[in-house]
Amino acid sequence: MRYAYNENLAENCYYDRYFQVDAAKILPGEYFVSTRGMLLVTVLGSCVAACIRDSETGVGGMNHFMLPDDGGREHFGSSARYGTYAMEVLINQLLKSGARRNRLEAKVFGGGAVLTGLVSSNVGMRNAEFVLDYLKTEKIPVVAKDLLDSYPRKVYYFSDSGRALVKKLHRVHNDTLFSRERAYKDRLAGAKVEGDVELFI
Repeated sequence: MRYAYNENLAENCYYDRYFQVDAAKILPGEYFVSTRGMLLVTVLGSCVAACIRDSETGVGGMNHFMLPDDGGREHFGSSARYGTYAMEVLINQLLKSGARRNRLEAKVFGGGAVLTGLVSSNVGMRNAEFVLDYLKTEKIPVVAKDLLDSYPRKVYYFSDSGRALVKKLHRVHNDTLFSRERAYKDRLAGAKVEGDVELFI
């Protein structure tokens, strides 16, 4: 099964001097899974990130995604297929890396009303509702969440322990975040997901 829309493995890895640990930066449309202790970092506006780990082995990962803007015509509709694919790519990679499905737990972040032009269609709210509904359907417990409101967030997630730190960015000094999310939104507008998505078990 081929998809025109793909979640990409994050490639921006570095050493975080403050936390003294290997880290990966997750950009819009990316995900990352680690089988060892790593720090996963992302900055979220209207997008959401699901941080999921095996609570016993510490195999954990993070994605960063947005549902395409349908102009508010549907509550979820066909746009949910993008979110479903983003979630299943992450979960499949976790399972392939040794995580057990019955031990998965999640922390979810983002969905802020921060992008001009997306506020009226409630994209942040739809992203937040989607990720919670998806995890409930898949019976993956949400052990922590920080969703909605009107500010961007910087999220630090320690994949082995599940510890998460959230910095609320009440002032963003440059528009890199907004540029990235707008570019991601534009990519989604031109992409299509076709065929069925199957969850690796």
